[in-house]
Amino acid sequence: MKFIKLIIVIFSIAITSSCTKDFRETNTNTNNPTGVTPDLLLSGVIRNMANQQVSNAWGIGNLVAQYHAKIQFVNEDRYLWNEQNGVWNSVYSNNRNLQNIFVAVEADSKSPYLGVGLILQSWMFSLATDAYGDIPYKDAGKAKTAAVYTPAYDSQEEIYNGILADLKKANEQLAASNTNLSGDILYGGGAASIIKWRKLANSLRLRMLMRISKKKNVNAEMQAIIADPVNNPIFTGNADNAELKYFSAAPNQWPLYGSRVGSFDEIRVSKTLSDRLTALGDTRLNVFGRPSQTSVTAGTPKIEGIPNGLGDVAALNYNGGPQGVSRVGYTFACLVCNDPGQAVPDPAAPRAIIMNYSEVQFILAEAREKGMITTGNASDYYLNGITANYDYWRNLVPSQYNLTVAMQPGYLTQTAVAYSGTQAEKLSKIALQKWIALYFNGLEAWFDWRRTGMPEIIPGASNLNNNLVPVRFIYPLSEQSLNGTNRQKAVAAQGGTDDINTKMWLIK
Repeated sequence: MKFIKLIIVIFSIAITSSCTKDFRETNTNTNNPTGVTPDLLLSGVIRNMANQQVSNAWGIGNLVAQYHAKIQFVNEDRYLWNEQNGVWNSVYSNNRNLQNIFVAVEADSKSPYLGVGLILQSWMFSLATDAYGDIPYKDAGKAKTAAVYTPAYDSQEEIYNGILADLKKANEQLAASNTNLSGDILYGGGAASIIKWRKLANSLRLRMLMRISKKKNVNAEMQAIIADPVNNPIFTGNADNAELKYFSAAPNQWPLYGSRVGSFDEIRVSKTLSDRLTALGDTRLNVFGRPSQTSVTAGTPKIEGIPNGLGDVAALNYNGGPQGVSRVGYTFACLVCNDPGQAVPDPAAPRAIIMNYSEVQFILAEAREKGMITTGNASDYYLNGITANYDYWRNLVPSQYNLTVAMQPGYLTQTAVAYSGTQAEKLSKIALQKWIALYFNGLEAWFDWRRTGMPEIIPGASNLNNNLVPVRFIYPLSEQSLNGTNRQKAVAAQGGTDDINTKMWLIK
């Protein structure tokens, strides 16, 4: 019996010793990483935010700016807006990954991830504050590093000060950084991408300085950028555009490519867009819309938009029904959204636009016309912007679509386009051409309209917002329970009501 007990004890010790020795090794899955490298985090942030840009444009931006209108389920087009949480959720979720990037490279002052991360973070928070007003900014993303689970909301003025400072810092950091940048699916990474990111940083600075120009005198800052292209490079052509290019193969195709045809066809060309571009003889309309099927059948192809803000019945029956209203441009179509006789839509043709060269030129045209900068000529900036945007769409649209996109003779010299007239008339022309160039660029056209009031947006006949165009999104309802005290302070600071008509600091 003693012998048996001895064997059991020895056997137990052997097993325990073996398990203790190999426990960590045995229970560690070498195929399951415990951390993610900055390059993988960076590519994920860029992809997620670029796709959100497309979603922002499709779901709200193109409607409120009156590029598109709805023929079914028309609430958004009538300004019956509930929560619009896409911007909020995407900005704060992706900001967590940016914080992880900063932590991973904080010991390397020469890391290009620091500058690139600051640029993305600044752009992301500009989207959020432009959409909602006061938002968590300084404390955002500090749950993991500082146990801040209910971040305070910062004022929009403070946020803009921080964003502009970070963009300036990012440009300077990248100028002194190494070139070891991977995971850059926007500009390709490596040495060649560093100057592109610096151009984006300074071009975004111009956008944001112009955005707050009615609240602060930003002339000196804008002039300092434009007068020193060596230290403050900006976009100099379409090759600098910040846009995500998609692939033909899943899962990195154009986000709308997998849409149901019914969902895609709820949204059509707005009459505002078709009327304005038709009056100008602007062939970019051929990219943005398709001839109505009724007009094609009649042998007189014509792009015919529908007024924004109609009720359900009126919208569905406008101009004889859906066949009499133009679908959204073929370039942006889903897989099964092609018209008879057309080639299958190319899932890699359209892009997710963050900022383009033509926008920069229109910003400079406005700034020079108003005397905010002294460098360059307003007319040159203006004409460069128009020409660049034409070139952009002409080179982007696949040749098999057989679309006429070339600028028509006399386009630039016609009265409605030529850079002539009073200053008010010139600024109106800049605003119109900038509006055209901002097509499908997230919420950017809406944000710019709030600043200038141009070109005019007239609420639809059956709008449900007392003939007012909304100027912001309401805060996510989840904030009431997750961060209620700070949310309520922000609501009080902005006017006392969390409403789509509440004016934020930018436009008060």
